[in-house]
Amino acid sequence: MGKIVFQKPKALTDNPFHYCPGCTHGIIHRLVAEAIDELGIEGKTIGVASVGCSVFAYNYFNCDMVQAAHGRAPAVATGVKRSNPDNIVFTYQGDGDLASIGTAETVHSAARNENITIIFVNNAIYGMTGGQMAPTSLPGQVTQTSPYGRDVNTVGYPVRICEMLSELEGASYLERVAVNNVKNVKLAKKAIKKAFQNQIEKKGFSLVEVVSTCPTNWGMTPEKSMEWLEQNMLPYYPLGVFKDKYAQEEAK
Repeated sequence: MGKIVFQKPKALTDNPFHYCPGCTHGIIHRLVAEAIDELGIEGKTIGVASVGCSVFAYNYFNCDMVQAAHGRAPAVATGVKRSNPDNIVFTYQGDGDLASIGTAETVHSAARNENITIIFVNNAIYGMTGGQMAPTSLPGQVTQTSPYGRDVNTVGYPVRICEMLSELEGASYLERVAVNNVKNVKLAKKAIKKAFQNQIEKKGFSLVEVVSTCPTNWGMTPEKSMEWLEQNMLPYYPLGVFKDKYAQEEAK
């Protein structure tokens, strides 16, 4: 009998993903599920689905799920966690949800150091609604609502969430990762697992930002979208740990 080298995480359902070809939501879902499996927390985990391409996340994770209104996932997660402090609570949000209509909820949950885990997918565009400019769209990036490219003189600059939240005393752990190659997938898995482990250890607010692609709304093939991410997004959104409060304290 052959040795099993790979199988679907138990924390994922058997429902097929609805995501477009080349979209990396599926990879990120798998990494979240693997972390839940490896930490043995499936039976006590509660996920909060956002509004956007990942709105159907409740169909994919084998744990209790709550649907939040647009942008309100951190607030809903705060209520769930405070009501059920022994449960592990995470949100799964895109950039249009977290960095636009949900900015206040994100900032204040971090400022309060709520003991929750946030998985933040940044693909620099509004995916579900047809490709409009997002708070994370790059300078000069062409979208449905910036056909001549994002003009920073009229609409301002993109919001770098990890950099912004790192200035808050409350936030415990902030890391930006990507899933564009094998090495980065492994690093993303490590970061996501650490974010859940932090919550288990009651270390407070953890956010992992995953730089992602949107081939459909970028108007590219999956292969070209990966190249565009590497050439354009990663220079503007550098990968790495932006804050790890407990590691910094231990290093003193």
